[in-house]
Amino acid sequence: MKILNTRDVSIEEILKRIQAERSRKDSGDTVDRTREIMEKVKEFGDKALIDFVKTFDGAAISSVCVSPSEIDEARRGIDKKLFKALEEAKKNIEKFHKKTLTKKEKAVETEKGVFVWREFRPVERVGLYVPGGKAAYPSTVLMLSIPAKIAGCKEIVLCTPAGKDGQCSSVVLAAASLCGITKIYKVGGAAAIAAMAYGTKSIPKVSKIFGPGNSYVTTAKMLAFGDINIDMPAGPSEVLVMADESATASWVAADLLSQLEHGEDSQAVFVTFSEAIAEKVMNEMKRQMQSFSRINLVKKSFEKSFAVVVKTAEEACILMNEYAPEHLELSVKNPEKFLKKINNAGSIFVGHYTNEPLGDYATGANHTLPTAGYAKMFGALSTESFGKMIQIQKVTREGIRRLRSTVTTLAESEGLEAHKNAVEIRFLRTNGRMN
Repeated sequence: MKILNTRDVSIEEILKRIQAERSRKDSGDTVDRTREIMEKVKEFGDKALIDFVKTFDGAAISSVCVSPSEIDEARRGIDKKLFKALEEAKKNIEKFHKKTLTKKEKAVETEKGVFVWREFRPVERVGLYVPGGKAAYPSTVLMLSIPAKIAGCKEIVLCTPAGKDGQCSSVVLAAASLCGITKIYKVGGAAAIAAMAYGTKSIPKVSKIFGPGNSYVTTAKMLAFGDINIDMPAGPSEVLVMADESATASWVAADLLSQLEHGEDSQAVFVTFSEAIAEKVMNEMKRQMQSFSRINLVKKSFEKSFAVVVKTAEEACILMNEYAPEHLELSVKNPEKFLKKINNAGSIFVGHYTNEPLGDYATGANHTLPTAGYAKMFGALSTESFGKMIQIQKVTREGIRRLRSTVTTLAESEGLEAHKNAVEIRFLRTNGRMN
């Protein structure tokens, strides 16, 4: 972790250095390799998927489908304490995501007799991607499946990588079973995204793909956009923690490290007002990571990370908004002062006790978030993400009379005679009445 100070380096230069270490734009090699994988899946379907499972996961499988017996066995074999934790998390996620969905808005009467409103409709067939490889993520199953179910998606497809034994993570399968997901496929990476985007004999083509992943998964989603819709670019994890003298250094260090263990391409940024605090937190991070089983991985992401010492709250807010982090912790004396000035963040954690892992698992908020600065244009995954608002209009006889002059005048100015006629024809009289 490198310490930078705005007394010595401009904010613009600091952001430039941080972005240089951030996993955002993929190299040409990544794009070319991803495109190659996707083209093979498009052309050869299941055969290509089976080959890629062998190449990337080291597993020899005859079918990409996870059988009902595999799902049942995973459900029966899961540790009871772990399953109870999944149930508790599921309860909170459901509670929050149900409350945030508006299925029908109240109609707005824009003119007397003219009513306009919107109604929610689910995306009928969706694809969920749950990453694997370095770790299993049953929490991601919950975060994707629960809002999809609440939204009312008719068909839900889930892809997740297999291990070397050709089996998917049992806890991932158990979590999927808990959420009522039965169409599960043992394929990962760009190949999984291609399968859901284009369809194969086993895996149906979906309309929208959801879920985080590595640079290949994110690149595949971006390449497939247009053939299908995607939730957001959600790549390597990142966290920015803003802390002052009221924060506990060991807590801040632990929160920063919690994101670095996701992968060697993760990043943590620490913002504070004191170089002494920055050094104290950095040293605490070095101490804590010594006990981690994944210390070699954490060391690599630690080298991509930064502590930034700022002079003022204004500088801190500029830095946070420009960085636009996936996760933002406000571990300061007066977090509300900063909160109202933050416009760009995937998810914000307010106060010393509200740390990022709580949101990863159990507060009820969603942990599928925009990374790499995309929080400037994307928001957190929500139930609304799994559908769309259809715009509906209803106009009465009085309403059309009121709008007649406005519409015909505008249509006439644009030279659209048929538009004008479609309104005027309703004022022709037949038997003394308006048609």
